[in-house]
Amino acid sequence: MVVSPEKSTTQKKTKPHEVVIIGGGFGGLYTAKNLKTANVNVTLIDKRNFHLFQPLLYQVATGTLSPGDISSPLRSVFSKSKNTQVLLGEVNDIDPKSQKVIMGDRVIPYDTLVVATGANHSYFGKDHWKDLAPGLKTVEDAIEMRRRIFGAFEAAEKETDPEKRRAWLNFVIVGGGPTGVELAGAIAELAYKTLKEDFRSIDTSETKILLLQGGDRILPHISPDLSEEATVALQKLGVELHTKTRVTNIENNIVTFKKDGEVKEIHSQTILWAAGVKGSAMGQILAQRTGVECDHAGRVIVEPDLTVRGYKNIFVVGDLGNFSHQDGKPLPGVAPVAKQEGEYVAKLIKKRLRGRTLPEFHYNDVGSLAMIGQNLAVVDLGYIQLTGFLAWVFWLVIHIYFLIEFDTKLLVVFQWAWNYITRNRRSRLITGREAFTASQPMSNSSSVEC
Repeated sequence: MVVSPEKSTTQKKTKPHEVVIIGGGFGGLYTAKNLKTANVNVTLIDKRNFHLFQPLLYQVATGTLSPGDISSPLRSVFSKSKNTQVLLGEVNDIDPKSQKVIMGDRVIPYDTLVVATGANHSYFGKDHWKDLAPGLKTVEDAIEMRRRIFGAFEAAEKETDPEKRRAWLNFVIVGGGPTGVELAGAIAELAYKTLKEDFRSIDTSETKILLLQGGDRILPHISPDLSEEATVALQKLGVELHTKTRVTNIENNIVTFKKDGEVKEIHSQTILWAAGVKGSAMGQILAQRTGVECDHAGRVIVEPDLTVRGYKNIFVVGDLGNFSHQDGKPLPGVAPVAKQEGEYVAKLIKKRLRGRTLPEFHYNDVGSLAMIGQNLAVVDLGYIQLTGFLAWVFWLVIHIYFLIEFDTKLLVVFQWAWNYITRNRRSRLITGREAFTASQPMSNSSSVEC
């Protein structure tokens, strides 16, 4: 049978547009969710079978929540999105010319590609510090951090040497952004409240928590007034803050840092990293295959419509992208940015299928916030600033809102309510390696900004 050109063209037009999304974080997830009714086939690829709510990872690390409380299986999320296929695997390469994604021995064609692979920890060239000072980006990171935090108190309980015991009760957090501040506040509440009656040989109130920040204030993304409020609140909780401080070395469980021209050292068996991030390896693959420029942190510099220069069918959303077209500064790597970018890309794809387009992406800043401790938070909405209990309630509501599944929301609300009433943390499990030992000595290193 001979098909007429007219009929062939019609068939071609009705063929679903193939959209491939790499990464199931906020950016990739919201792109896919907003395409569920479009005439497209969506393939969502992630090396994990779940979406992780990263803003609450610190609560897993400090025993408030369990990993399952902040994770949503991707197949469950998209079970009713019949145009969406979820694939578990890792993308090894991209061929922009033939419009194909390479995943192991499988090749997946695309008409539009959305890259949303996020960011990793950055040790500013000192990657050998990683084992000594774990960061917080994955479930495994949170479990390892939890192991170290609670393992430190257990080791201190057994230690008879006063100096070694102090090292176990010293906690050093590098980086004064939201993650560092929230970790410091949570550990302070653990040491001075939750664990106060649990041990017999140690007094957990003797715990020392140091927060080291390279800039001149913590939470630099919010207003100076709120930053000062957070500083005072942390100090009241018992956290020792050091701003304008550079970590120069981590070796033999000793953190060396420089402040006001003076070099200081502190012995600590628990060093936690919250100082910086860098784009995932997919950024370098895109740079090699498309010639796109990356910034110093490995993030892909995107166009005003979130595409890669020279490739209008390749989008980069979320933490991997550097969008600096709004006020000359890159948008922060937070969930609201990734969510709005994902929604924009989905809308633009649908518009393009109808031969139309959209104005360039514009981020609607919904504000910044950080939890400091129970009944303590800071919220900067631009037009209004909140502190204390009201800010804490607002923080809770916003985080519940951003959780993906309804049952997950219920679980987290119940856990928070129970922890609030009992002042206890039920998820204080020490898992992983059997022996809790000090980290191996590392070589000397040059100075690095926190």
